[in-house]
Amino acid sequence: MNTGVVLADSGGGGNSGVIAVVIIAIIFTAIAVSIVSFFQLQKHRADSVAYAAYRKLAEEAVEKQDQLLTELRTLDLKVGEIERLLRSVE
Repeated sequence: MNTGVVLADSGGGGNSGVIAVVIIAIIFTAIAVSIVSFFQLQKHRADSVAYAAYRKLAEEAVEKQDQLLTELRTLDLKVGEIERLLRSVE
């Protein structure tokens, strides 16, 4: 007759050790995935800021090109007037 308290029963064949290792591995995997996801999010945010700056720069370049096109058209008109004046003098 056994009246003592059983603290650990080794009759299971060591399954509790494997289960503990699997649980710890799952926890570490979850932590690693969380850390990688966080840094990918930070990289994406930094890229978004850079792309916004590039977009603004591109918009400014388009505006400057439009201004230059307008100035070239006015210059072309003036040169045309000067050519007509020179031809009329001949």
